[in-house]
Amino acid sequence: MQKLRIGIVGFGTVGAGVADGLIRNGDLISRRTGILPEVTKIADLDITTDRGVELPENVLTTDTADVLDGSEVDVVVELIGGDTTAKEVILRALSNGKPVVTANKALLAKHGEEIFAAAEKSNADIYYEASVGGGIPIIKVMREGLVANNFSEVVGILNGTCNFIFTEMEEKNTEFEEVLAQAQDAGYAEAEPSLDVDGYDTAHKATILASLAYGEWFGMDPVTIEGIRDVTLQDIKYAGQLGYRIKLLAVIKQAKNNVQLRVHPALVPAESLLGNVKGVYNAVWVSGDVIGDTMYYGQGAGRDATASAVIADIMDVGLNLKTGAKGRIPGFQAHSSSAQVVGESQIQTRYYLRLQARNKPGVLAEIAGVLGRYDISIASVTQQESSGETTPVVILSYKAREADVQQALQEIRELDVVSENPMMIRIEDLG
Repeated sequence: MQKLRIGIVGFGTVGAGVADGLIRNGDLISRRTGILPEVTKIADLDITTDRGVELPENVLTTDTADVLDGSEVDVVVELIGGDTTAKEVILRALSNGKPVVTANKALLAKHGEEIFAAAEKSNADIYYEASVGGGIPIIKVMREGLVANNFSEVVGILNGTCNFIFTEMEEKNTEFEEVLAQAQDAGYAEAEPSLDVDGYDTAHKATILASLAYGEWFGMDPVTIEGIRDVTLQDIKYAGQLGYRIKLLAVIKQAKNNVQLRVHPALVPAESLLGNVKGVYNAVWVSGDVIGDTMYYGQGAGRDATASAVIADIMDVGLNLKTGAKGRIPGFQAHSSSAQVVGESQIQTRYYLRLQARNKPGVLAEIAGVLGRYDISIASVTQQESSGETTPVVILSYKAREADVQQALQEIRELDVVSENPMMIRIEDLG
């Protein structure tokens, strides 16, 4: 049986999970693929801490050259993260003609074009399933399973930390800051959580999916990004009363050659498939012109989920090497030169608006008048009963242009009848 010699750079949580999975299920993998995976080298700065994985002697090294340049490695697995040293590792492996597997979403989002060009130049494979959605095989779906489709929409919950926070806020009736602290204690959120809660982690994944869908590597610059810090428990409750849940979404849509690429909190129907994704789970809803609507659900992060996707990529590389089919699936295949990401102001969707209005006659008429001047039609108005000087007013709009909504809100902020800045959250009805 043919062996596949695997070198790993980075022996942290995921690296240990990959090594453990390959060793524990190596026989099963070999029976399924006809290839026996063998971990021959693992490079890390710390090779003394016990990761709970039994390795043969001389596998661990502190010198990445043993993995990148050595003759004992057929495929390089980069699991150190970041976009500096990791980039150097990948480019060096590719320049040596070694195929690469990575889970590094930030690196691909920022430097994907350079990395894919290096892979093409060296005729070496690069696989990155674990970069989006953890254990959900969404990259394979987009590149292979749905290759016959034009994609009208790809909408995803791609960050388990934020989804956990919204679920806990709803179910435990708890404000954002308290739930965030709980998520940090449970290990779901980092001590410095901005990458997750400010939307950047989701944006890294969104630009990868959008690029695969529409055939142009977009990078990070055109992505509209909003985080979840401003969403209150009050908004969670009002959304529920109206039949919605709030999720941090990656929203990718195409109309002709115009592409929307945005990350932000959004109201989704509570009874929809995405609306029922709770806790740390991820899901991606994909609409294609041939297949129709499909959804992919599973654990989006963590040692085992990520390791599962990495190992699948490793074995794809092994099959390519076994059959002499390097480059069978290009890392990225450009297939469009006309896709343009539209600016935030050109987005058209429905909106949830929450205002704190003064209790006096004519207030709703004055607010409605401003919205009407900007061609924003009101679908519903909910006014909460209050004995104080102000009362919350929740407005759902019909579809409107974002630039018009922003201008209207700016004018509403200046009204004497509104006591604080209005809250605006987009609505995604799906389909």
